[in-house]
Amino acid sequence: MQRLSGPSRPETTPGPLLAMSAAYWKSCALHAAVTLDLFTPLAAGPATARELGRQLDCDARALDMLLTAMCALGLLARSGKAFALTETSRAYLVRGAPGYQGHIIRHHRNLVKSFGDMAQAVRTGRSVRGGPQWAEADREDFLLGMFNMAMAIAPRLAPELDARLKAAGLPGLAGKKRLLDLGGGPGTYSIHFCLAHPELFATVFDLPATHPFAEATAERFGLGYGVEGDGRRLAFIPGDYTQDRLPQGFDAAWLSHILHGEAPDMAARIVRKAAETLNPGGVLMVQEFLLNDSLDGPEFPALFSLNMLLGTEGGQAYSAAMIEDMLHAAGLAPVARLGTSGPNHAGVVAGARP
Repeated sequence: MQRLSGPSRPETTPGPLLAMSAAYWKSCALHAAVTLDLFTPLAAGPATARELGRQLDCDARALDMLLTAMCALGLLARSGKAFALTETSRAYLVRGAPGYQGHIIRHHRNLVKSFGDMAQAVRTGRSVRGGPQWAEADREDFLLGMFNMAMAIAPRLAPELDARLKAAGLPGLAGKKRLLDLGGGPGTYSIHFCLAHPELFATVFDLPATHPFAEATAERFGLGYGVEGDGRRLAFIPGDYTQDRLPQGFDAAWLSHILHGEAPDMAARIVRKAAETLNPGGVLMVQEFLLNDSLDGPEFPALFSLNMLLGTEGGQAYSAAMIEDMLHAAGLAPVARLGTSGPNHAGVVAGARP
């Protein structure tokens, strides 16, 4: 009697698993290349490993290995012994280029050790990163990295949000006079909201250490920080939004990537405090890397949540549904999802104060 075979199963191999396990080789090679700033000299033209080694004070043989790896990753092109930039490295890895991403890449480098200690963090449920000394060393790379990332999103998103809000049945930004940018850091979004809405005055509320970065950012756009009524478009109020009383009387509030640094109870408290700053008819907008509602992805927010485990006491990624619940609990209605706002599954959830 002939034995019937069942449906064939797709063949599996360990290849993808092993590639996943060794993926840090790529990121660490990139981190080293950016730390050495090997892309910037190549903006002047192709060079050999020996020539670059003299400029960068690096061993020529070892540098050739790193340059070869950058070729394999598509970040350099080789012709004989000479190496040249590719379109990607010229746009994003040359210091001084408008789209330079070196700051955020160095910030990622600063996180590597803690990712190696993830098992300890999972066992204890506690952060494994250093305290103020670690934060001080990383602050400039982090803040400038956030600025450069926001610059890839804010110029497009700020003008679009008015239409998205109105389409969702929420108050738009057109005609609004006062905006609170809570935890706004360098103030990138405040600047672009002001550029998109000439009648708007924006107040950045953040820790005192971010003030110099905010001032420098505003100067790049011909805007300055002052006080409301002095003809300037921006104000900076130093403070800790987890502890301090917030200023009042705003028509809109923008919370961009601050909730993930807090435990759920504190995140909900921050949303409530922000909602209380609004005038009736005001709108609160929250931008986050959003988990899906089934809490099984997407990949970046899920891994980013682990990053928060490693570096904060209680922080995590949230789903749109979780943020909607926070907005409802703060008395906002209606509440709506405004769609994606940028890469890595960043999205905006908003609600109105009745």
